[in-house]
Order: sequence, then C-alpha cells, then structure tokens
Amino acid sequence: MANESVKIPQATAKRLPLYYRFLKNLHSSGKQRVSSAELSEAVKVDSATIRRDFSYFGALGKKGYGYNVNYLLTFFRKTLDQDELTKVALIGVGNLGTAFLNYNFLKNNNTKIEVAFDVDVNKVGSKIGEVPVFHMDDLEKVIKEHNIQVAILTVPAPAAQSIADRIVQGSVNGILNFTPARLSVPSTIRIHHIDLAVELQSLIYFLKHYPTESEKEE
Repeated sequence: MANESVKIPQATAKRLPLYYRFLKNLHSSGKQRVSSAELSEAVKVDSATIRRDFSYFGALGKKGYGYNVNYLLTFFRKTLDQDELTKVALIGVGNLGTAFLNYNFLKNNNTKIEVAFDVDVNKVGSKIGEVPVFHMDDLEKVIKEHNIQVAILTVPAPAAQSIADRIVQGSVNGILNFTPARLSVPSTIRIHHIDLAVELQSLIYFLKHYPTESEKEE
C-alpha cells in the first residue's frame, strides 16, 4: 500500500477494493456524499464494520454528514496504489485462463494481464484478448523482460508447484492460485489460494445448515 505507516487487519485490507469500486460508481453518478448505511447496503458489509475499517485511516467522515465521495475516492486510490500499473502474467490458457484473458480486469485500470503462457503450440504465438501467448519454456525470460509482479495460475494441479518454483526466482512477488494444489513458496511471496470446488462445497454446506433469514421465517 502507498501508506506503509498504516497497519490494518487483513480482513479490512480485503474489503478496501470493494469500497473503492462502489465509490467509483458513486462518483460516476455524480453523488457527492454517502453515509455508512448507504455503503453498507451497497457492499453488503454492516455499518459498524465500515466505520471501524475507515477509522484505521483517521477521520474520513463527519457525524451527521457522512463521507465526501471525492475525498474518499482520492484517498483510497492512493492507498490502493491505483495510479501505479501492476503487470500480471497468466499461466495456463485453458477454459478458465481464456476467460481471464478476455476479461482482463477491464474495470481495474491499475491491473493488466500483460502476458500469458501455455504449452499448446496452437495457442503459442497467438493473442487472446489482445494478450500475447508465450511458450512455457520462455517463462523466466519473458517475466523478467516485462517486469511481471503478479502471476495467476490456472494450470493442472500437478504442474503448479514446479511452475511456482520457477516464477518466484524473478520479479513475481504475488501469486493467485486457482489450482487445488497448496503451494510452498518463500516467505517473501504472497499467495492467495482460490479453490472453486471448495468454495462451492462450502456454499452448499451453508445452504443446508445455516438457513437464510427468509427461510427461518417460513
């Protein structure tokens, strides 16, 4: 983050991009101020949590007035380094990888998938979503040349660890892992695991054992 002196809980840090996205929408619609209750309704985070999150950064709003949208937008843009482009590599151009390339985080101006990698000769040398696809053999070289900071892994699970071992030797300091494999990386590397199968199983479990408010009332 831009302000290294601010140490906030990881749960709060994960919510900041959500707040920023909503504030951008408010700004685009011409809204000048917003209350924590309005923010709560939009992002589905309770008002007390929002006020606590914001309190880590000092007095961002005024009681009875709410929050100035332009001020918050500027503040969170700086806090989230929105003016600095983060270059991303996508490794594994299968169905999920192709979807990422076509989407390419179009609403996030500070994040761009710069390059992609695969072993399929029919994909290597082509462009998908305007992103060039390189052969996996050139992984280290291309990552270094493009100064890639983050890698998205959408490869088969058995290949994930060996690829992680290769990319952490260069400029990559963050990995978004969409494989079921739990990777071992140096402590200097931040890794987030997103296992879609586990998330789906978790959702089904909660549906069965933790009914929603409407179901409780029936």
